[in-house]
Amino acid sequence: MKVLLIEEPIGYNIEEENTADLQIIDDNLHILQPKVKDIESIANILPQYLTNKEIAIGWFYSASFSPLLNVFKFETIVYDCMDELTLFKGAPEHLLHQEKYLMANADIIFTGGKSLYESKKQHHSNVYCFPSSVDEPHFAQALNGIEIPGDIANLQAPVVGYFGVIDERLDLQLLHETALKLPNVSFVMIGPLAKIDDSDLPKEDNIYYLGMRSYDELPNYLKGFDVAMMPFAINDATKYISPTKTLEYMAAGKPIISTKITDVVRDYSICVNLVETADEFAEAITYLFDKRDQLSLQLEYFDILKNTSWDATATKMQNIIKTFSK
Repeated sequence: MKVLLIEEPIGYNIEEENTADLQIIDDNLHILQPKVKDIESIANILPQYLTNKEIAIGWFYSASFSPLLNVFKFETIVYDCMDELTLFKGAPEHLLHQEKYLMANADIIFTGGKSLYESKKQHHSNVYCFPSSVDEPHFAQALNGIEIPGDIANLQAPVVGYFGVIDERLDLQLLHETALKLPNVSFVMIGPLAKIDDSDLPKEDNIYYLGMRSYDELPNYLKGFDVAMMPFAINDATKYISPTKTLEYMAAGKPIISTKITDVVRDYSICVNLVETADEFAEAITYLFDKRDQLSLQLEYFDILKNTSWDATATKMQNIIKTFSK
């Protein structure tokens, strides 16, 4: 299929307003980065890039794009719901109304986890659960002889690492208390800050914030982790999440410690170490670094990973779309 991916508006100089950057990835994938004041204004620039408003499939990842529903004539509308955005910190009140409007118009809803599925199926008759999959060969590079990046190569072991957005979904107090209990452990945080400031981050000599790294670099950093962590807070913003990084950590063969996120507990408790307190977190780190049976761990991961792939997900989604296309 030919795909036009329309992103959220990006920054621009005043003379660039009502234009866009168009990236041509290949013949079938173009990315439009609008330079407009808000999502509603994207409609004003679309005639510069589209000659046809009759589109086979409208695929929405975010309810905030619902104002564009009336700009096109879609044969089939898909809402691919990956987060409960209305529960995020600072989410505007109108986002809830936008999601209701999008769901009322959607022919098909996909959800990125079981908890989200259970939530959305109460409000729509055609909802399908597709938990996150993984690009296993990409992250499995960490099992091979790739180079560990210089900014973590010489950190004191064990290195306990996280990659992903650093925002209100993380239990920064838990991280801080655990780092204080284990001053000889290096805690590495990779990813951009969102909706929190640098001043909100716990600062200790053994906590390292490396900022954003590219997708291509992540296996190298995983190679340097002795333990991978998911120190999520238990709050509204994490109530429905199904972290993709669980499987990415598994593909890299890393022992995993996580707080008790519902979908992680439900799907992966057999091989993910679940903690609630800093004492439990510290004990898990010590145990995993000293005693974990790596062969047993790899077998457990293999059983999980063999049943998931993005190709299988895409095929199932395509079959559903064909069934329900108008």
